[in-house]
Amino acid sequence: MNGNLHADLTDDVDGSDLLSFLDASPSQWHAASSSAARLRAAGYVELELGHSWQHVPANGFVVRGAALVGWSIGAAATPTSPLRIVGAHTDSPGLRIKPRPDVGGYGWKQLAVEIYGGALLNSWLDRDLGVAGQVMTSDGARLLHVREAVARVPQLAIHLDRDVNERGLVLDKHTHLTPVWGIGSVVAGEFRAWVAEQLAISPSDVLGWDLGLFDVATAANLGTDHDLLAAGRLDNQVSCWAATVALCSLALAGRAAVDATAVIALFDHEEVGSESAAGAAGPLLEQVLERLALAGGGNREQFLTQLAMSTCVSADNAHSVHPNYPDRHEAAHRPLVNHGPAIKLNHNQRYATSAASATMLQRVFEAAGVPWQLFVSRNNVPCGTTIGPLTATRLGIETVDVGVPQLSMHSARELCGSKDPLWLASGLKTFFTGGH
Repeated sequence: MNGNLHADLTDDVDGSDLLSFLDASPSQWHAASSSAARLRAAGYVELELGHSWQHVPANGFVVRGAALVGWSIGAAATPTSPLRIVGAHTDSPGLRIKPRPDVGGYGWKQLAVEIYGGALLNSWLDRDLGVAGQVMTSDGARLLHVREAVARVPQLAIHLDRDVNERGLVLDKHTHLTPVWGIGSVVAGEFRAWVAEQLAISPSDVLGWDLGLFDVATAANLGTDHDLLAAGRLDNQVSCWAATVALCSLALAGRAAVDATAVIALFDHEEVGSESAAGAAGPLLEQVLERLALAGGGNREQFLTQLAMSTCVSADNAHSVHPNYPDRHEAAHRPLVNHGPAIKLNHNQRYATSAASATMLQRVFEAAGVPWQLFVSRNNVPCGTTIGPLTATRLGIETVDVGVPQLSMHSARELCGSKDPLWLASGLKTFFTGGH
């Protein structure tokens, strides 16, 4: 473990910008939009996947649904120069609103929801919830972000569940997570009409939606020294923000001497297996990289050579040791918040890290003055997985998994250190510029 716990944070990595990113990104579609807005501001040019790529900008990006792939081609790069890729995901577990959501009874109006991913269900109880996501209209896709409280999932009073504290809270996924959003008789089409009102269009112009609920409490620094960060969707929007900040810095600083291509791939659907057109198991990243290679004058043989020379950092948050449950961690591999990003290893390939890729990233972090840690799960506590193994499998690229340590993963509101995201962004900048 790197002992440099007092490394200076890079001056141009702004923690307040991370809070703004989180507050502006209540859904994966908003996260992709937030990253795209930062790239545009840095001079990146958006291309369309359905158009010809005869003239590719050195700094550009594409968006597919709630996924984004961006790149910065070094001025000295050739068709066989390596790719330095950072992968992350825009989606988070939560409650998604069904196509026919108007339900209820006993004088309550409710919204039918579908549980997305491995949500920590009890964390959604008794929270003020807004509505956000993408709406399909007669004029195309539009983003919706209703910041004020719209709904709430009320918990059953202890008087009606006397032994809940002794036996533990048991929630039925179908019946106990249905939020209330008003009183009165259920009216079919009422939610659609409400969505139309928010967008100032007619209900008949609302053709469909991918909408979910989110905790309206804003991202906040906690503690007397503001050394903690609490927010929804830290997993994995922290990594999306860090990757975007790192890529933006290349355009702002210039890359005349760099002989590699930096890439960020922010995928959707990681929380449900990544098997989609916008997920890491799909062809999006591979197709974008091949089109970049061909547009740059390379051929298929050179593209495959390029892949063999490339590296990928899969950035997805890690589990910090919990002070109330320290037994859930392997004693020698207990990441702490504000002690640097955690390099994640699992020989059963739940993570893609190898000894070689871990060594590479350790050198990058040390060159950047960034502390780092190691995380390995207990044998009796199976770990999750990331986009890392999927990307390594699809592209044959040496990959390392790393993430900001956090508590309350998959909760409606999560907790991490306030320094670790800044260190991750600084380390990714150095990775892109070849500083190792």
